[in-house]
Amino acid sequence: MNTQALDPAMAAGKVRSAEVIREYGPFAGSDTVNGVSFDGHNVWAATGVALVAFDPGSGEPVRSLALPCDAGTAFDGTYLWQIAEARIDKIDPRSGEVLATIPAPGGGTDSGMAWAEGSLWVGQYRQRKIHQIDPADGAILRTIESDRFVTGVSWVDGELWHATGEAGQSDIRRVQPDTGAVLERLQMPDGISVSGLEGDGGELFYCGGGNDGRVYAVKRPR
Repeated sequence: MNTQALDPAMAAGKVRSAEVIREYGPFAGSDTVNGVSFDGHNVWAATGVALVAFDPGSGEPVRSLALPCDAGTAFDGTYLWQIAEARIDKIDPRSGEVLATIPAPGGGTDSGMAWAEGSLWVGQYRQRKIHQIDPADGAILRTIESDRFVTGVSWVDGELWHATGEAGQSDIRRVQPDTGAVLERLQMPDGISVSGLEGDGGELFYCGGGNDGRVYAVKRPR
């Protein structure tokens, strides 16, 4: 396993205010969002008791899978991956069937999750880390350290972004994937905590709002 530590001298980066374009939810039957993903058409929100897919154009839910979803969600182009306590489930998004299960690297302390380069990238909340893991068996391949609590992870156009939350403030930051050095930060408005992060491959990030039960669309810098 390769561990890359963050140089504190490089933990600043360019800072700007996050531009919240739209909000979605809360969703029926739940008052929390623990993770988010995007399948190219719909946004998926992990609401604790169900994975809810909604149309980002209309905001209307289009599908609900009654599955435990305690933290991050990812989409690999075919399947959903969902953190459920100390495991990660591989899910058929059409049927909701759990096809495989691997151990989560944090054993229940995991946060956000993304898919990239044939691997899962899993945030460790209080440990302030992001692990690249093998989706076949959960083996940790690489670890990147942060200087804040990690609450979401996303790869967009070859760039690694992760969300943070600490001392009542949240931001979305682009980091060097080899060192964790912060390149730029989007400071979220007061009162919005980020729980889960995913880019749409275009102009937007989708951010879970934690205990407010909402998903926020945030403009991505280009």
